[in-house]
Amino acid sequence: MNRFITAVVATLLVTGPSFAEVTEQDLANDQADTSQILTNGMGRHLQRFSPLDTLNKENVENLVPAWAFSLGGEKQRGQETQPLIYDGVMYITGSYSRVYAIDVKTGKELWQYDARLPEGILPCCDVINRGGAIYGDKFFFGTLDARIVALDLKTGDVVWRDKIADYKAGYSYTAAPLIVNGLVITGNSGGEFGIVGEVQARDADTGDLVWTRPMIEGHMGTLNGEESTMTGELNATWPGDMWKTGGGATWLGGSYDIDTDTLVFGAGNPAPWNSHLRGAGKPVEGNKGDNLYAASRVALDPATGEIKWHYQTTPREGWDFDGVNEVVAFVDAEGNKKFATADRNGFFYVLNREDGAFIDAWPFVKDITWAEGIGDDGRPIFIEEGRPGDPAAATEGNKGETVFSAPSFLGGKNWQPMAFSQKTGLFYVPSNEWGMDIWNEPITYKKGAAYLGSGFTIKPMYEDHIGSLKAIDPMTGEWKWEYKNDAPLWGGVMTTAGGLVFFGTPEGEFIALDDETGEKLWSFQTGSGIVGQPVTWEMDGEQYVSVMSGWGGAVPLWGGEVAAKVNYLNQGGLLWTFRLPKALASAE
Repeated sequence: MNRFITAVVATLLVTGPSFAEVTEQDLANDQADTSQILTNGMGRHLQRFSPLDTLNKENVENLVPAWAFSLGGEKQRGQETQPLIYDGVMYITGSYSRVYAIDVKTGKELWQYDARLPEGILPCCDVINRGGAIYGDKFFFGTLDARIVALDLKTGDVVWRDKIADYKAGYSYTAAPLIVNGLVITGNSGGEFGIVGEVQARDADTGDLVWTRPMIEGHMGTLNGEESTMTGELNATWPGDMWKTGGGATWLGGSYDIDTDTLVFGAGNPAPWNSHLRGAGKPVEGNKGDNLYAASRVALDPATGEIKWHYQTTPREGWDFDGVNEVVAFVDAEGNKKFATADRNGFFYVLNREDGAFIDAWPFVKDITWAEGIGDDGRPIFIEEGRPGDPAAATEGNKGETVFSAPSFLGGKNWQPMAFSQKTGLFYVPSNEWGMDIWNEPITYKKGAAYLGSGFTIKPMYEDHIGSLKAIDPMTGEWKWEYKNDAPLWGGVMTTAGGLVFFGTPEGEFIALDDETGEKLWSFQTGSGIVGQPVTWEMDGEQYVSVMSGWGGAVPLWGGEVAAKVNYLNQGGLLWTFRLPKALASAE
């Protein structure tokens, strides 16, 4: 026995204590376990709600900085990451496909991984990365050259890496992967280059590809290396060969509803933007010209990738209203299980969680010009004169008729994630009030070249604000309150059981609002614009909050007249962590 004890001690001295690997049950319990954050969205349903209430309306004024961590170097572009926290370590991603592991108590760097990016990458909307995933003993994230990488959690060493798609054809990857039942599930980016959107699932241990599901009809899925089923029906809603380069990028990633065992991914804009080339420019019978499954939410079986159902938010899409916005599983005030999604097209939708059936929809921005509303059948009631004109009908030059459209192509809400409060039953939606002049042009596909067929100029709608954080009742669509911001809102929102709503602004303010009234209760100037995603957790009996500060993303690149409102802002790359000291937790 003594020899056995001696051998065990010697082994521990060599290998260190055993490492508790992250399990499927850990991921399923992520929202309830407030000591860690294992998933993007603070739960795979993407509610971004914390049950912590130590930090609350009465004491949030006592929230103070604990430490800050600089990403350093010259690579200070948009920083849209959401931190993950496990076993005393915080994991973040940075621009140009970098990963950092940080001691959560001290802010000290433990390791860093820089992907070796080739020349010629084609990111559409800045060189951002929105975060990673943790499972087993690995950290997973995607790169701008369309690869998925698995790193050792403790060392940052590469365990495996695999190619998602060909970056030379315009593919990239910026979203946080999703882990379900031991599978690493990813989408792809590149909708402006005539790519084909797809969801892929790999074995988390080996990286072996298990299944693929394209988002455009006519393309074939795979399962275990063999062809499985076709997506949709060939040429049912696409003319000719347009489906071959049909877009529908799955660039924001997906959510997982454990109650129905369903993945829900959004598919982006059909390609090209010029809807007249895709047979969508004129009213047609049936669904001809709808261009499925672009601009849709698509539900998948996580084991096989087979399509369970779909809901298309913008059929006959012609304004770059991607359908990728997150789908959040929630329980309404009457106890019904539903999905909610705030679309780029300006409408807030509620769907049945069992089959994706349309329940209701309401505008969440003020002046929508492309549709009068959403009909009882879930389809938009189009305003036909709000569609950009057909270049083939142009009498002078080769430009179609220019129209003013609202929202702009950057959307009533873009990628920036909303939050749902289990306390108030409200969604907190970071929206933007802007429009655009848009026109169509002739275009032909060329591999690796932009495939738009449209031109545009974004314009502010109001003098006093563009950004607008709204508290929305998913039972009625009513706006309970609105918080206006001069510059566009481009970062995530988090809400807590303590009655707080956290978000950041391009002007650099990190803000906490009262969840019932929208009153500002606390703010901190971070020094650069915030386009990151806040999180909160508890450690040693205290509540902490973290957010990434670092201005960038699509707005300064594509913002037209709106860019003038933010072109003075400095870039940055600083992770801020705040704490509520125990002594100040009881407000006087």
